[in-house]
Amino acid sequence: MGRQRPGTPTLEEVAALAGVGRGTVSRVINNAAGVRHSTRVTVERAIAELGYVPNLAARSLAGRRADAVALVMTEPDWRQFGEPFFSAVVGAVGDALTDTGVQLLLTLVRTDVERQHFVEYARGGRVDGVLLMSVHAKDPLPDMLSEAGLPTVLLGRRSGDEAVTYVDADNVGGARDAVAYLVRTGRTAIGTVTGPPDMHVAQSRLRGYREGLERAGVEIRPSWIVEGDFTQESGRRATTELIARAPEVDAVLAASDTMAAGALEALRAAGRRVPEDVAVIGFDDFPLAQLTTPQLTTVRQPMEEMGRTMVQLLFDVMQDSSGAWRHVILRTELVKRAST
Repeated sequence: MGRQRPGTPTLEEVAALAGVGRGTVSRVINNAAGVRHSTRVTVERAIAELGYVPNLAARSLAGRRADAVALVMTEPDWRQFGEPFFSAVVGAVGDALTDTGVQLLLTLVRTDVERQHFVEYARGGRVDGVLLMSVHAKDPLPDMLSEAGLPTVLLGRRSGDEAVTYVDADNVGGARDAVAYLVRTGRTAIGTVTGPPDMHVAQSRLRGYREGLERAGVEIRPSWIVEGDFTQESGRRATTELIARAPEVDAVLAASDTMAAGALEALRAAGRRVPEDVAVIGFDDFPLAQLTTPQLTTVRQPMEEMGRTMVQLLFDVMQDSSGAWRHVILRTELVKRAST
């Protein structure tokens, strides 16, 4: 039997006894998805101890959940949606939501009008939270969602000072490790094909490239750095430019597997053998990396873990949005194959 107290116990008292937020208690009462089993047990124990009886009318109102989260893709260029990155993220998030009872809604938001419409849609109670991917530096959507009180988690971040909860890979460390490996294997003129400069992921991988060369005592030459946009065609075009202006290059670090595949095409067209003449390393370790000729050495992002972490963080924010932002950076791994 629960310990009865004088007066009527409140939701706040249950939350204080259980050591959780008010929103978490509400989600337990309404049997919402995304609450850890241990947390649910603790809250139910506090309810029993206090003799708390939920207000049925309030419970009915609180129970108006959509049981859906939106995965929002903000890339303005339609070509990007054909790249492996997007299908990998959708798959990872979808797998993480399996058995939660929560539906995944895919949404494209690319213009100011679409941003405003989406915020109004989400505020209307049609989704319980938002996952954002491919966000560029000046995109205001994360701030608009935050100001609207909508639980939001980013895949990646807009800058090093991101003020929204996010999950990211160690892009700096991954690129740095790739360069260190190329130096150890005797490469002395290492070029790179970067991503768009207005994306933090591209800035971070370029930073890792620079740090890798600096630590090896190799002079960084501007002619060794060429910009791409994460597409295969941009990798082909950028590598063609790279070897034309810096023919001494004997290795290429591409900031994505798709650009690395384009680099292989450009090197083949130029009569450069891989890896005998030029080594190539990609970034991501999507299935594409094992379909190229030769197969790509690449920096693996832990996509499954990233998907699980994004979903768990979103559920945490949905339960209690009063806590601090959480910034999670997951380790990468260099996967060695035939292109180096």
